[in-house]
Amino acid sequence: MITSFINFIADNDLFCKEDKILITVSGGMDSRLMVELFYKTGFHFGIAHCNFQLRGKEANRDEQFVKELASRLNVPFNSIRFDTHEYAEKNKISIQMAARELRYQWFEKIREQKHYDYIALAHNKDDLEETFFINLTRGTGIRGLSGIKAKNNKLVRPLLFASRATIQIYLEEHRLNYVEDSSNAEIIYVRNRIRHKIIPEFEKLQPNFRKNLDKTIYHLRETYDLLQDVIQKKKQELVKEKDDKVYIDKTKLQELKYNKAYLFEFLKPFGFPSPILQDILTSLNSTSGKQFFSDNYRLVTDRDYLIITKKRKTGPFHYIIDNQETHLEHPVQISIKKFGNNPDYKPPATNYTASIDADKIKFPLILRKWQKGDRFIPFGMNHSKKLSDFFIDLKLSLPEKEDVWLLTSENKILWIIGYRTDDRYKITKLTKNISQFELLTR
Repeated sequence: MITSFINFIADNDLFCKEDKILITVSGGMDSRLMVELFYKTGFHFGIAHCNFQLRGKEANRDEQFVKELASRLNVPFNSIRFDTHEYAEKNKISIQMAARELRYQWFEKIREQKHYDYIALAHNKDDLEETFFINLTRGTGIRGLSGIKAKNNKLVRPLLFASRATIQIYLEEHRLNYVEDSSNAEIIYVRNRIRHKIIPEFEKLQPNFRKNLDKTIYHLRETYDLLQDVIQKKKQELVKEKDDKVYIDKTKLQELKYNKAYLFEFLKPFGFPSPILQDILTSLNSTSGKQFFSDNYRLVTDRDYLIITKKRKTGPFHYIIDNQETHLEHPVQISIKKFGNNPDYKPPATNYTASIDADKIKFPLILRKWQKGDRFIPFGMNHSKKLSDFFIDLKLSLPEKEDVWLLTSENKILWIIGYRTDDRYKITKLTKNISQFELLTR
């Protein structure tokens, strides 16, 4: 067992001898074995235990057992009690999901506070097999069927090589006591029903079922890893990031044979639900501007790209700039300078600077977003133009339009910041005072 443990850690590059590991210990036989193996192999570790207060005296018994185990081995002990029912009700989630969220959040907090390198979870080979069936019922695809990862960022699972049966035999042979969670026998839980009812039926049909299932999961994991390599190469071709926006090339996406599968993978980090994938693909040939939403992101179809941005936070509709200000930090950085009558002054030839006849404007100035119906006279022209048409000429996407700020005086546009000034406020030979506004963030 010890040799297999060490080999599994090395083969999967879980951690090294110098790393400090936070072991999550319930007190059950899996985590009890994990503690024993870490202790006997000399790894640096501490113990973390969660009491979800769901099983009354039994939960308190488990907490005390783990505390005494840590004391006996002279290793750091961390514990916490959660009001799991309250958290589940508050967040409108199941008790199982509440317990999962609570424990992982706390484990990571302890890891950071006490400078552990990794968090070790006591999942075994049987857990991997049971998870296969759970994900099969959920329709999660090849990713879910490829099993639990031995290493996922800071989470490691060094017992995935061992079956529950071999764990129990080892504990009995070495007379290592542990606590039993009575809820493990209750088949009201999906995992327990799979463990006690479904898998035994498959074993009746095929005595080598578990061995064959492990092979299947291994092959699926290899296939998934291979698929990820292919997807990464396509992602480099089609997906670009710029200015907090993600751009997916529409033309290249449409040319892909399995574009729905690729789109699913491209959008996975942003949480867009699978049912809308076909709607997004259908929108590729429709008018620009259609929007799709996940919890935290928005996808907009533009002329050439699907553009993904974070959902915008609500904030002030406008910002006031008084006559005394020389610098603006928010929402954009702008420096403000004033010049008197100077025949040698030359306006900078850039859209990032606006040189305005100061005597034609009235303070306070207002910095605001554009609105439907806004018009201005573009510098160098003698007739007004709708701002919406100006944006069309520039071929700005919807997110780019929403990023635009306007500098206004008495609700008249002085400067479309970063793009164009209004001809009515330009400097002439008659100008006596100049206000210069320069955009510092580009």
